[in-house]
Amino acid sequence: MATRRAWRWGLGVGLPLLALALFLALFRWDWLIPIIEAQASAKLGRPVKIEHLHVSLGRTITVTAEGLRVGNPPGFPEDPPFALLPRGSVDVAFAPLLRGEVVIPSVTLDQPQLQVLGRPDGSTNYAFNASGPAGEGAGEGGPKIGALRINDGKVHTAIAGLKADFNVDFHTEEPAEGDPALVADAKGTYAAQPIEARLRSGAILNLRDPNRPWPIDLQLANGPTRVALKGTVRDPVKLAGANLRLDIRTPDMALLRPLIGVPIAPTPPLRVAGQLDYAEGKARFTDVDGTLGSSDIAGDFTVSTGTPTVFTADLRSKRVDLADLGGLIGAQPGREGTPGQTAAQRRALAQAEASPRLIPTTPISVPNLKMADVHVRYRADSIRGKGIPFDGLEAKLDIVDGVIRLQPGKFRIGRGEIGTDLTVTPQEGGMPRAQATFELRRVDISRLMQAAGATGAGTLNGKGKLDATGRSMSEMLGNGDGGLTVISTGGKVSALLTDLSGLQFGRALLSALGIPADADIECMIGDVSLRRGALSVDTLMLDTDSNLVTGGGMAGLGKEILDLWMRTDSKHFSVGSLPTSIKITGTFKQPSIMPEVGELAARAGAATGLGVLFPPLALLPTIQFGVGENDKCERLARSGGGTEGSGQGRR
Repeated sequence: MATRRAWRWGLGVGLPLLALALFLALFRWDWLIPIIEAQASAKLGRPVKIEHLHVSLGRTITVTAEGLRVGNPPGFPEDPPFALLPRGSVDVAFAPLLRGEVVIPSVTLDQPQLQVLGRPDGSTNYAFNASGPAGEGAGEGGPKIGALRINDGKVHTAIAGLKADFNVDFHTEEPAEGDPALVADAKGTYAAQPIEARLRSGAILNLRDPNRPWPIDLQLANGPTRVALKGTVRDPVKLAGANLRLDIRTPDMALLRPLIGVPIAPTPPLRVAGQLDYAEGKARFTDVDGTLGSSDIAGDFTVSTGTPTVFTADLRSKRVDLADLGGLIGAQPGREGTPGQTAAQRRALAQAEASPRLIPTTPISVPNLKMADVHVRYRADSIRGKGIPFDGLEAKLDIVDGVIRLQPGKFRIGRGEIGTDLTVTPQEGGMPRAQATFELRRVDISRLMQAAGATGAGTLNGKGKLDATGRSMSEMLGNGDGGLTVISTGGKVSALLTDLSGLQFGRALLSALGIPADADIECMIGDVSLRRGALSVDTLMLDTDSNLVTGGGMAGLGKEILDLWMRTDSKHFSVGSLPTSIKITGTFKQPSIMPEVGELAARAGAATGLGVLFPPLALLPTIQFGVGENDKCERLARSGGGTEGSGQGRR
C-alpha cells in the first residue's frame, strides 16, 4: 500500500518536473519571434523581421537578436530596408526589474545599417508618428542605458527636400584608459553644398556618474559655413543638463536656413559663439557674442521644435552699420572689404554699386516668410553709415503666418526720434502689401549737421504714411500711395540742405540758389504726396533771414527719375539779388543741377507769385502740432495762398 502511494506521489511530482525539463530542453526562444514581430510591426507601422532570438538568464539577462530587419513604409522599395542589424545584444539587470526599473548596462550593435530617405513629394521613410517634442521621449521612468558599443555602423541619407545625400560611418572606440567614445564621420552634400562632419562623444549614456557628464565634440563644414559644438550633457537621452559651447561662422546667415529650419534674409559674414542647451522642446542659444559684417551683435536666440517652428531673439549691438541690415529690404548687405566675404558677395556689392538703381529690386519671398513664426527685439546703441547721424535704433519685429509687423521701429536722433509702424501682408499671387506710418518727433538738426561736419540748431517735426503693393521695395514704392509733411524752425540752412541732399549735392544747391552758407532758418514747410509711385512736391517753402526758397516738381519712384525745380527770392533788394531758379533732374543715384532760364524760369516765378503750387494754408494744424505756436511759420503758411494742399503726409 505504501509502495503504491509512493508511486503515485512520484508520478504526481516527477511527471511535471520531467515535462518541465523536457520543455526547457526543447524550448527555443525563436518560438517567440512571431509574437514579437507582430507587436513591433503594429507599433512601428511597417514590417519587422527577426531571424533568430536568444535569451541568457541570470543576474544580468542578455537578449541577442540576429538578422533584425525593419522595412520601409508603403510606397518605398523593400530593398534596402530602413534598418538592418546582422547581430545585436542588450544586457538587462534582473534585480532592478523587481523594483519596476529598467537598467541596461550595455548595448552592442554589430554592423548596423540605416537608409534615411525623403522624396520630392515630402514623403519619408523615417516618420514614426512619435508624440511629443524631440528629446522628451525618455521621461522620469525611462530606461537607464550604460555603454553603447557599435561596430562598423553605416547610415545613408538622401532627402530631396533638403538637397541632401551623404553617408555616415560610426563606431565605438575603447581605449586602454578612459571611457569608450562614439565616433562618427559624415561626408556628402547637404543643401546642395558639400558637407563634412566629425562627431566624438561619450559611449556611456545616462547610466553614469552625475559628476562625469557625457562629453561631445562636433566639427561641421557645410559649404562655406563652419559649426563647432563642444561641451558636456548630463543626460544625453533626455538632452538635459547641457553645458555646450556653440561657434558658428558663415559668410551669409541665409545659408543657415537648412541647418535651423528658419528663413533668414541675406547678411554679410557672421561669426558668433554662445551657450547651447535644450529644454521643453526648445533649443536655446544664449550669451551670444560676435560680429555681423562690421557690426557687433549679442543676445539670445530660441528655436522651438514644434509646428510651426518658432524663432525668438532678443538682440543688441553697441554699434551697427545699417549696410549690414540691407538684406531686410532686398539690398545687397554689407560693405566691400568686410572680412570673410565670399567672391560672390564681392561681385554682388560691385554690381550694386555700379547699378544705376538706388532702391532695391530683389523680390521679397513670401513662401519663406510662412516657414516659421519669428519674434525679434533689437536695440542698437549707435549707428554707423555713410552720412547717417542716427544715435540709436530700437525695433520689435513679428512674423506670424507670413504677416510682418514692425511695431514700433525707432531711430533716435539727438533728443528726438523717427518712429514707424509697418505691416506687410501677403496678398493673392504672392505680392506683399506694405502699410506704414511715420512720425518725426523733435529731430535735432544739430545731430543731422554733425554728419555733414557743420553746426547749428533747430528741430524737424513731421508725419507721413505709405500704402504700397509690390514684389520688391522698388516695385512697392513705384506703385505706392501716401505722403509726408515736414516742418522745421531754427538752425542753419547750409546744414539742413546738406543733410537732406548729401554733403556735396547740398553745397551745390546752396551755390546754385545763391543762399549764404550761414543763413538762419526762420521756418521750413515741406509737403509731398505719393500717387501710384509719382512723388509730387505740393508745398516747399524755406524762409531764412535773407531769402525765401520755394520749389515744386515730381519724382518717379518706380523709374527713379527727378524733375524738380527750386527758386530763391531775396527779401532785400540789392545788386545781384535777382530771383534765381534751378532745375534738378537726372536719377536718384546721379542727380544734376542746372540753372533754369527763359520760359521755365518765368513759369516758376509766376507759380510762386500766384501761390498755386504752394498752398500750405491747410497745413496749419500740422504746423501747430509739430512746432507749437510759431508766428513765423503760421505767417509763412498764410502768405503762401489759400488753395488747399494735397500732400498726404497730414493726418
